[in-house]
Amino acid sequence: MEQQQDLQKRLMIALALTFLVLVMFEMMKPNPSTTVENNATQIESANQAPNAVTTPQTQSTVAVAPQQSAAALVTAVNSLTTIQSDKFIITIDEIGRIAQVKLLEEKYKFEGKELELLNPNWVRPLEIRFADTALTQEARTTPYTTSANVVDLNSGTNSVTLTQKLSQTTVTKKLTFYPDGHYDLAIDLSTPLPYFVTTGQRPDADHSMYMVVHGSMVRKSNEVSEIIEDGKAEGTPSFPNAKFASAFDRYYASILYSFEKPINVSSITIEEDRSLLFVQGEPNLSIHGYIGPKEHVTFKNINPELTEAIEYGWFTFIAAPLFKVLQWLHDHIGNWGWAIVIVTILIKLILFPLSYKGMMSMNKLKDLAPKMKEIKEKYGKDPQKMNAQMMELYKKHGANPMGGCLPLLLQIPVFFAIYRVLLNAVELQGAEWILWITDLSLMDPFFVLPVLMGASMWYQQKLTPNTMTDPMQQKIFQWLPVVMTLFFIYFPAGLVLYWLVNNIFTIGQQYIINKSYEKNKALLKQSKK
Repeated sequence: MEQQQDLQKRLMIALALTFLVLVMFEMMKPNPSTTVENNATQIESANQAPNAVTTPQTQSTVAVAPQQSAAALVTAVNSLTTIQSDKFIITIDEIGRIAQVKLLEEKYKFEGKELELLNPNWVRPLEIRFADTALTQEARTTPYTTSANVVDLNSGTNSVTLTQKLSQTTVTKKLTFYPDGHYDLAIDLSTPLPYFVTTGQRPDADHSMYMVVHGSMVRKSNEVSEIIEDGKAEGTPSFPNAKFASAFDRYYASILYSFEKPINVSSITIEEDRSLLFVQGEPNLSIHGYIGPKEHVTFKNINPELTEAIEYGWFTFIAAPLFKVLQWLHDHIGNWGWAIVIVTILIKLILFPLSYKGMMSMNKLKDLAPKMKEIKEKYGKDPQKMNAQMMELYKKHGANPMGGCLPLLLQIPVFFAIYRVLLNAVELQGAEWILWITDLSLMDPFFVLPVLMGASMWYQQKLTPNTMTDPMQQKIFQWLPVVMTLFFIYFPAGLVLYWLVNNIFTIGQQYIINKSYEKNKALLKQSKK
């Protein structure tokens, strides 16, 4: 029973410490986006035979993973075609691959330069590999020809046809690009041969210290997404009848998808236990692709199913609806910062009935602390009798030692969900709030929000009834505002804003409840006279 008295405070400490451990772990993990210096040995190992799977449509065995060799896969080749729009420039190289994607919008700039999404030393999107390794080698050294050196989406043209003449077949790629970053891909082979086309390795454009999930994702036919995180890939899994294959980092993705006709996707494990995805080709393949920011509205406009390519980790089932509420608020008020403020208040209002009961219970426990101490001293050597006396005391005064735990337990998944939303939402890049907060995805440049957050946390503790008896727990609890402030200095401003508003609203709730409790106690005392 003594343990129950302090359970709420212990849960608060556990939540804060768990959060700090999570952040420390993410900040200390080695950065998986380190540039590969020797691609020939870093990307792939020795030859590997293709896997096979039986497709339900034809009941025939087909290859679903390409043969790979230790030969260099990325070579310094010239630009063949450039696709231009107001928002991006895409470069196609002589081997028919997307060599680079440059984002032109101001909010995506990094260190004053336009952001480039792809690592030049990594496997590039739309590279074709044949089941015949000798033919793959020939394809890597045989340039394509193009129907247009420049495709300007503003001029009304949006298609380019690339042609590669090989000894055994002629490959024709027709690419049709759209201003939102998605494209149509049609591949024709004059002579049918088994081949595969890749999403390329994931974009390498996340320069933050927060090591959120990077890697590959496959949306399977059963509406379940499988994520192969960087550093955890193994084997050569295959995914027949999939909907899309995505290679992604924190904010950006390279995706091949088909919602009209299923695609067979396979993964091979490359150096550093990373996954490289391939879509099985057909003599006349017609699919779609996307490369760029993982913007919810963009994906929804292309195809609502594509929004499943945005993931938030373990708490996606809570985070995805939370983001939709944030998006709706932003659409109506036009400011992501105020949307965060309103969502935080809505969460607090929804949980208020539970918070009210919990806070009232804590006040009662605080008043009962002297009597609980007497019971402990009197029956300390008889735990069973002590617990019985404690229960009788709680029943008599209507106190519930567990009453403050449920609201806190409910807030834990909500907090981690909104933590992931605010950390993963590319929409916050370059999003202003007020005055000095010009980018909610970056830390507060003047540390105002973290300091206010720490001060509000300290004041919240002063208002909260304290039934702790363990000196060590008391010290940890007292120092939490300082520790949290130091960590929050480096957090995105949007996340700090959420925590600050949460604290302020909790202070208001606690103040009102404390006043209400004292008033009720005074009335009860007066009625007994």
